[in-house]
Amino acid sequence: MIRIRYRGAVPAALLLAGLTLAGCGIRPTQVPVDAGPAPSRVPCEVSAGEVVPQAGRTAVPVQVYLVCASQLVAVDRTVATAEDKAASSRVREAQALVDELQQQPLPAEHEAGFVTWVRGPLVLADARSGDPDGTLRLNRQPEDLPAEALAQLVCTLMESTAATDGTVLLGGPGDWAPRAYTCPASVKERPESMVPTPAPEPSAG
Repeated sequence: MIRIRYRGAVPAALLLAGLTLAGCGIRPTQVPVDAGPAPSRVPCEVSAGEVVPQAGRTAVPVQVYLVCASQLVAVDRTVATAEDKAASSRVREAQALVDELQQQPLPAEHEAGFVTWVRGPLVLADARSGDPDGTLRLNRQPEDLPAEALAQLVCTLMESTAATDGTVLLGGPGDWAPRAYTCPASVKERPESMVPTPAPEPSAG
């Protein structure tokens, strides 16, 4: 068996093969690869949004509940209540809040991950004869709304004059009796769990 040994310079063919392998981009390394920071979580925090009031309207700072990271989170808004003499001040205030929920989130809210499940048109009216005191009537049956949308409505209205004895009484356009809703911490954590409480007694009138 004949063994061939190279002395001195490496033959050009072997040098070329070595350069070819080096160009494949596969190089051993002991340094860990830095893939950058992990994706940041949705902050669910924004600065207060402002609404410029129209002529004949009064600006009022409020909080409304939007959905972020599958939970209800309060955001600051400034609403404009119309001087509608045909409706009570309580209904006007509640309607202004519902109108805010029907709007798409402000740019800063959108960037922070906020969404709204409330879709319009939703219009509120005063209680009917025989309804429990404090009832608000929607132009849609509350139970027909997505649970997340209903949770947004109830939790937002709970912090206004629409709430009565710690509940929000909502009815629809039909003959069904209004039902009471609350906004406990469990609903804020899981808005899809919104359900009515036992129905209140109707008023004597």
